[in-house]
Amino acid sequence: MASQTQQLENPTPPTLGYPTEEYERRHFNENNGSLNIYFKKLSTVLGSLFGPRGGRFMNAPYGAFQDSTDQVAANTTTAYAVSFNTTDFSNGVTMASGSRITVVDAGIWNLQFSIQFTNTTNSSQDVDVWFRVNGTNVANSNSRFGLAPRKSAGDPFHLIMALNYFVSLNATNYVEIMWRPTDTGVSIEQYPAGTSPTRPAVPSAIVTMSFVSNIT
Repeated sequence: MASQTQQLENPTPPTLGYPTEEYERRHFNENNGSLNIYFKKLSTVLGSLFGPRGGRFMNAPYGAFQDSTDQVAANTTTAYAVSFNTTDFSNGVTMASGSRITVVDAGIWNLQFSIQFTNTTNSSQDVDVWFRVNGTNVANSNSRFGLAPRKSAGDPFHLIMALNYFVSLNATNYVEIMWRPTDTGVSIEQYPAGTSPTRPAVPSAIVTMSFVSNIT
């Protein structure tokens, strides 16, 4: 079994000599020895890959992104794309135009997000969140989240909204997370790092994209 830090070596197929017109044991032994070495290496690779914890050798596409800015809606009749300004991890998934999560490979992808919504109004509000692929709404992908009224004038209501969704994409396709609130007092908000105790900043939005399967 290969060690955890070992990279799997792709065995090179052996170059077998052409047989002579008459049987020669030497020629047979050379070819047979080359094949034995090749299949032993191949068995080692397959055993490491499909054995316990073999997934650590696999290199699946993924991406992780976040945003450190407040995001607002100018009105309630426009669909807004959630934007991201920081790439945490990228392997076959990139962020384009600030909101377009773009994939290199076709397949079924798992998109997961968390969005920090804030309601500054005195009333309960709703916000719709859905997906678009290449600028077109994905059917039946919308979710409606409810936000309670603010606690006081200086203390709005806060809520993290999170969801994961499987989406089928072709190579170079992009997906966007869209949102629309029932009142412009609802926004996507970031919070700076805190003290007493020291704690990290709160991104306004986080999204991850991971490859699940090829398209059957």
